[in-house]
Amino acid sequence: MLLVIDSGNTNVVFAVYDGHEQKGYWRATSDSKKTADEYAVWLTQLMALKGLEPKDITGAILANVVPASNYNLKTLCQSYFSCTPLMVELGKIDLGLRVNIDHPEQAGADRLVNAVAGYQRYGGNLILIDFGTATTFDIVGADGAYEGGVIAPGVNLSIEALYMASAKLPRIDIKAPSQVIGKATVPAMESGIFWGYISMVEGMVQRIRDEYGAPMKVIATGGLAQLFDTATDVIDHIDKDVTLRGLIAIYELNSQKT
Repeated sequence: MLLVIDSGNTNVVFAVYDGHEQKGYWRATSDSKKTADEYAVWLTQLMALKGLEPKDITGAILANVVPASNYNLKTLCQSYFSCTPLMVELGKIDLGLRVNIDHPEQAGADRLVNAVAGYQRYGGNLILIDFGTATTFDIVGADGAYEGGVIAPGVNLSIEALYMASAKLPRIDIKAPSQVIGKATVPAMESGIFWGYISMVEGMVQRIRDEYGAPMKVIATGGLAQLFDTATDVIDHIDKDVTLRGLIAIYELNSQKT
């Protein structure tokens, strides 16, 4: 079985797959100071609840955007699952796609992995929106090449910045207000965050399409994708497992080569 690790700025996702069948899925808060031993105690206990043991794992793949976590996550795989993880690093493994940007080494591993899975399932001419710590828009060309994208502050990051920088504004939750014009401070903030992001997403998608010059499908992922999808017609598909599928595809591609 394959251990798939998607390490982001906010959360680390661990999943176990038998072929393409998901056997377990767990999420932890990202913490670069968390040791391999601490991860192991937590993860092996959760695996046991699904009837999985460390010896069931025969391979691992890791996509990480927090470099300080690399050592501990790699050690976790080596010490507790007896395998060295395949690291998603441009130029060191075959990702199965071209990266057409000025500084390819700066492309986030998660964004490239999403492009791989998006093209595999939906074909080319894609806009992949990931509602994570940052809200990213990634472009996949007609031939599957990664063509760059847009990075904007994430929704939760914007809420926290508004709270931290304003003496009288409270911290709020993300919800869809029934009207745009708020009649009090909290409803006004809720409207600004929710409808402001809807407007940003719709406007950015239109600008990307205009600049790209071709019809494009829009795929959304991330924890808040479903919430925003209820308020706009611009999103064609919600795909919550796009990153994990991309990691599996990259692992299979490189396993065939070796």
